[in-house]
Order: sequence, then structure tokens, then C-alpha cells
Amino acid sequence: MRRRFDELTDPEIAAALARSPRAILPLGSVEQHGPHLPTGTDTFAALVIADAVAEAIDALVLPLCPLGVTPLHMPYPGTVSLRPETLQSLLMDIGASLAQHGWREVVVLNWHEGNIPSVALVAERLHRELGLTVVVVQACYVAEEHFGSRAGGLTHGGLIEAWAIMASHPELVHLDRALTSGDRLRGELADRLRRDRAFQPVLTDVRTLSPSGWYGEPQGANVPDAKCFVAELSTAIAQRLNEVLDALGTVQPPGGGMTAPGSP
Repeated sequence: MRRRFDELTDPEIAAALARSPRAILPLGSVEQHGPHLPTGTDTFAALVIADAVAEAIDALVLPLCPLGVTPLHMPYPGTVSLRPETLQSLLMDIGASLAQHGWREVVVLNWHEGNIPSVALVAERLHRELGLTVVVVQACYVAEEHFGSRAGGLTHGGLIEAWAIMASHPELVHLDRALTSGDRLRGELADRLRRDRAFQPVLTDVRTLSPSGWYGEPQGANVPDAKCFVAELSTAIAQRLNEVLDALGTVQPPGGGMTAPGSP
């Protein structure tokens, strides 16, 4: 069956809602990814994974928000960045519409790291102000966990991102142009700095990672491997999502409220 919200009729959406009040909102960005990957890499990655996850957890996929918060890449003309408050307002408006129509569980499936702080803040508001059960999935990090050792890590423009695009848009991947990868040691150092859980320095722009704007080793990517990547990754995400949603239903039942300290 079709899972894309904007491809369905209103009665079809009403029937899907009656069956399963789950919606997935994929988030990405439009930013440079070197000379070999499209500027919509994060957008395409989020959408192809969301489609597969939706099939596994019986959810609909909302129209993708193609733009994200990405000032890090603004030195390059292929980048369009939102302000954090713009993204947050957009997500709140989407959540308000969903809540009004009876959706109860919203999965924000994000591929772009620059969106993470804004999404964390708005997810809290979606839950507290609108009563939605919200789970944010950082799909790029799940990809790193499951494929990092095989793909040389989660790099900007490397094999993992090449796979994510090849699975649905192989014509947009130009491996013959991937000749100017930056220094891997420098890129990995910058990524360790910005992904540290305890200390979060602010980086000026993506050239901190690499003077060429990207680094990694996308060579060798092919369509069969890309499709396997998406299938394995979406299965892992769907399995963990069901576990998280089940656990939330136990510790925080919908409409159950919170018990005051000292109450029986």
C-alpha cells in the first residue's frame, strides 16, 4: 500500500489513522556534499529510510521538510539554511495539525546533524503542549552504529551517504568526480569534536572538517549494496522503534498523566 501522506486521498488517510495513529516526519537538509553527491543527500536519505520504516511499523510518511538548519555549510552556494526558530515553528504547526486530527505517535526521522538541537527542543513541546508521543530517530547515527566499521565511519560525503542516495536515485551519484576528498585524520578529529556527548564546541564552517568540504571514500558504492543498506538499516530502526514505543506505553501510558511524588 502507499504510505506517503501527500499521495493518498483524504478517506484513505482517515482509514490509515483509524488503523494506526502513527506518522513519520523525515527531516533532512539542502547542503553541499562535494562534487559527487547531490545537495539534497540528507533529504533523500531520510525519505527512503522513512518509507521502509513506515511499512514495517504501519505508519504514514508526512511530506518531507527538505530544508534544515545548516549554517556550517553556508560558505558553499549549494546550501540553503533555515534559522532554528523557523524549523521549530514549522514542526509545531505540523504537530498541531496531526494532534487535531487524532494522530497520537509521531516519529521524527532525521538524517541531518545540524537539526538535532532544534528537533530536541520542539519534540519536548510537541509532547507537553499537544500530548503527542514523540520519538526522535537520528537515522545517520543508527547507520554509523550498524555500518560504520564496513563503510569507514559516518563521513560527510563518504560511503554511507553514497549508499543512501544510490538506493533511490543512483543517477544523482557521480563517483567519477570524487577525487578531492579531504584529509581523513582532520575530518575524523573535527567529527569527534562535534559529536562528543560531554563537550560541544562550535565549529565555524565545514571547511574545519575538510578544505574541500567533504571527506570519505565513496568509491565502490553500487546499487545492490545500497539497497541492502537501506533494507538492513530500516529493519534495525523499525525493530528498535517498536521496542521504544512499547516501553513508553509501559512507563508512560497515553492519557495516564503523571503521578505526584508520594502518591500511591
